[in-house]
Amino acid sequence: MYRRLHARSAWASDARGALNALTPARVAAAAQEVRTGRTVTLAAPVETRPGPDNPTPAKHRMSGRPGEDAPDGLHFARDSFAMNVHGDADSHLDALCHVIYDGTLHGGVPASTVTAGGATALSLEAVRDGIVGRGVLLDVPRLRGVPWLEPGDHVTAGDLAAAEGAQGVRVREGDLLLVRVGHRRRRAALGAWDAASRRTGLHPTALEFLADRRVAVLGGDGNNDTAPSSTDGVGFPVHVLAIHAMGLHLLDYLQFEDLARACESEGRWSFLCVIAPLGLPDATGSPVNPIAVL
Repeated sequence: MYRRLHARSAWASDARGALNALTPARVAAAAQEVRTGRTVTLAAPVETRPGPDNPTPAKHRMSGRPGEDAPDGLHFARDSFAMNVHGDADSHLDALCHVIYDGTLHGGVPASTVTAGGATALSLEAVRDGIVGRGVLLDVPRLRGVPWLEPGDHVTAGDLAAAEGAQGVRVREGDLLLVRVGHRRRRAALGAWDAASRRTGLHPTALEFLADRRVAVLGGDGNNDTAPSSTDGVGFPVHVLAIHAMGLHLLDYLQFEDLARACESEGRWSFLCVIAPLGLPDATGSPVNPIAVL
């Protein structure tokens, strides 16, 4: 499957990867998705307390604040922030240098380009101007009539096609495809769990659907990969196929509950989507706060 998807994605083999499908004309067309001007965040709140799925949470420290006896005049409240970008709780974007497979990065770039000082190729530099396009949310729990998919379950290509039909929407070339599995809703209802060992995601064969439609980005409210893995010897087959073989930037651990309600109320599942990574030089990923504009 890797070779087949890689060959079908030859058009996405350079530093921009599948973002090549997101042409200026498609960005301009995506602006036509805005009808009501309603904005919805797709990011979960950054967490600073440890949990089963977040043993090394972000650190938020106040570095300057006025005390009760602060003198009159001007003062500034200040704080500092640090986080593990690629965790199992916080919303983030994976750059194309994030996955190393058989000694290379996407497009055959040597793994040695990821150095102690940062990634010198395929880093966040490719998305420094942001990612803006037509977003499409496919809600698989809605399709199946359940609030969420249980950890270990898979989203198949058939699920994606069926969700299109049920929602009256079609994924097109250059779209930002967002797939809801209900991870955030389950977490809110039942509490956090060790998502590294048990989670819902796409079945690797579902990547055939993405290749057929030539999507530009894949985002999920989980990790996009199921755990335990469905592929012997490969812990994250969707990451390998999407990032390494197909050049797809991934968005992990978003939250779609607000967006799903908004789409349901407006009777449509496509919208303008704006993703603005931080300007981190030579980084393998970034925390993100994607915004859907309906």
